[in-house]
Amino acid sequence: MEISEDGVLVDCSRLKSAVWKDFDRVKRGDACVAVCKHCKKKLSGSSTSGTSHLRNHLIRCRRRTNHDVSQMLASKGKKKEGSLTPVNFAYDNDQTKTATPNLIKYEQTPLKEGLVNSTAGNFEYKRSRFDLARMIILHGYPLAMVEHVGFKIFVRKLQPLFELATLDGLVADCKEIYLKEKQKVCEMLDDLPGKISLSVDTWAAKGDAKYLCLTAHSVDESWALRKKILSFIYIDPFETEEMVSEIIMTRLMEWDIDRKLFSMTCDSCPIHDNIVCKLREHLSQNRFLLCNGQLFEVRCAANIIKIMVEDCLEASNLTICKIRESIRYIKSSQSIHEKFNEMVQEVGADCQKSLYLDNPVNWNSTYNMLDVALEYREAFSRLQEHDFAYTMCPSDDEWSQASTITSFLKLFVEVSTVFAGSKIPTANIYFPEVCDIHLQLIDWCQSRDELISSLSLKMKSKFDDYWKKCSLVLAVAAILDPRFKMKLVEYYYPQIYGGDAPDCVDIVSNCMRALYNGHDVYSTLASDSQAGGTDGGNDTRDRLTGFDRFLHETSQSQNVKSDLDKYLEEPLFPRITDASILVLLRVLTFSTLELPLI
Repeated sequence: MEISEDGVLVDCSRLKSAVWKDFDRVKRGDACVAVCKHCKKKLSGSSTSGTSHLRNHLIRCRRRTNHDVSQMLASKGKKKEGSLTPVNFAYDNDQTKTATPNLIKYEQTPLKEGLVNSTAGNFEYKRSRFDLARMIILHGYPLAMVEHVGFKIFVRKLQPLFELATLDGLVADCKEIYLKEKQKVCEMLDDLPGKISLSVDTWAAKGDAKYLCLTAHSVDESWALRKKILSFIYIDPFETEEMVSEIIMTRLMEWDIDRKLFSMTCDSCPIHDNIVCKLREHLSQNRFLLCNGQLFEVRCAANIIKIMVEDCLEASNLTICKIRESIRYIKSSQSIHEKFNEMVQEVGADCQKSLYLDNPVNWNSTYNMLDVALEYREAFSRLQEHDFAYTMCPSDDEWSQASTITSFLKLFVEVSTVFAGSKIPTANIYFPEVCDIHLQLIDWCQSRDELISSLSLKMKSKFDDYWKKCSLVLAVAAILDPRFKMKLVEYYYPQIYGGDAPDCVDIVSNCMRALYNGHDVYSTLASDSQAGGTDGGNDTRDRLTGFDRFLHETSQSQNVKSDLDKYLEEPLFPRITDASILVLLRVLTFSTLELPLI
């Protein structure tokens, strides 16, 4: 309540509250008035009125420099030694709360440069609003938390000067942050010296909702891998493949990377295959793709391995179930487990591994289960002879089948381990592993064992589709590895193609040269377009783009070695080096060659 009467000034030095530093206490009769030293406003100053209304006035006082009252009050209660007296609450057996003061040494740390100093009037409201929005984005908090009563109270007590944004205001802040970050990514993609590869993955949300995640992969000027998620596209079940491909193409044009696209990798799915074909047709019409789009579609290697593994597990499902139930029976009780150990001693099984029960969802664990169980196959058979309750022991033929399936799975586990174990999974590591799978399938198809040959033929029919679409791009990636170059292709292709190997090697070699020449032209034209000029000059240059390409290609016939020729003629790097291909190429280009970024 505001008081207007004047009175006698009273000494405030004995008053404990810190707010009296900003007020004069005036006494008139039995009533006391608090007069603000800054704006001269008069408020009730009696001892029964408290000081809350005085604190609130200091926060709103326009003639006073904005201080954080809570900080001022906290500093007032600080001990001379720099210690605070927090209260620790303990509960006894009767659940009654008791307060026990505990002195703790407190050393005030100075504010670092750039931090908000509330007591100095440096509170930044807009920055705090964006910090709140970033926190919600980073941790996935609900947007509606700004309307929660508890959160409002917490923020008001923490910083009275900060006014929480409304829900619509928070949404606007999040959008503004997104647009700023998007601009940064656009500039990064625009500054890339080479091409961009796109991966399309299917993400599942709660319920039946599914999304396509578009991720851009590239190599920057320092030969470091870059990866940025560009967009999420909701998959409407009623949308056609043509509509989905148009949506993806629109996203690529929004990011202005349609003309910089090199390849696209997606899950192995008939729908995705059709989408890739439509995108390749669209990009090829504008001549954005190198090598006429031969290297555009790249299948996921891990996915084709998973498909072949599913064929293996399906062919021996009954046998695997018997082995799984046998292990579960042995582990069901201590007595059965001890009896099994006796059988192990009798048959002399030399295995240090314990029986392993797999997780049917994880096929790697199924391989581990079969691998260990095969070591104890005789012990399983002996247990069946002594324990009539054990009825699910596999027969000799089923154990033979399990051994065959395990040999298949072993190859796939080893290859998958190589893929997953690489810190930088660049494309060059896939070619030798995929070639080994190809050679093993060829060998298994020629086996006299009916199970091995029939299962191998089934797997090879699916693998051949992957090999047809991806072998060329994987071979090119291997050539770019200074430890292999063309030698790795020349080593594997005779084993795979036999008499047709020379022609297949020439296809890879010609593709590599076409890729190099096309990238060189692309780099030249890109630099010319960035150089700018008058409108008339631009029109002339556009009309003579075909001439520039013709001139570059015909110039290759001269007796001048290109950087690619020099690279292929250089000795191979030692294969024992653990350095990634990006490190090797960085050293190579800085020392001897100017191989363009691909």
